[in-house]
Amino acid sequence: MGATWEAVTALRINPRLGGFARDMRKEPTPFEEALWLQLRGSRLAGLKFRRQTVIGSVIVDFFCPAIGLVVEVDGDTHDAAVDSARDTWLGERGFTVLRFSNADVGRNLNGVLEAIVLAAGACRARFTHPPAPSLEREGE
Repeated sequence: MGATWEAVTALRINPRLGGFARDMRKEPTPFEEALWLQLRGSRLAGLKFRRQTVIGSVIVDFFCPAIGLVVEVDGDTHDAAVDSARDTWLGERGFTVLRFSNADVGRNLNGVLEAIVLAAGACRARFTHPPAPSLEREGE
């Protein structure tokens, strides 16, 4: 039986993973930066996203905790088998994962945004009250 969202978030973040996530927030790829400019500050359909977030033992590119939506932007170096295993692990814990290539983001950002909104509409709310505020500064 998979862990619940509460059990996953109640665990302390691995300091090594937290450091990697922090470093990745400081140096996003151009494609992650382009998407983040559209997602930050609840700009897309009022959805609050975080970037480079640790969930269990993985770091996800973008995460909307209110509905459990994970958005990944994949470069040429991604391993499909590893990504599939990560997606399965996240799915078993109730998360919905969307993957887009750098080319998708670079050539069709509006289509990517539409796909995110469509997927978000199919996700159910995970909280009956607003989640606790992030310990990180807003919009980073």
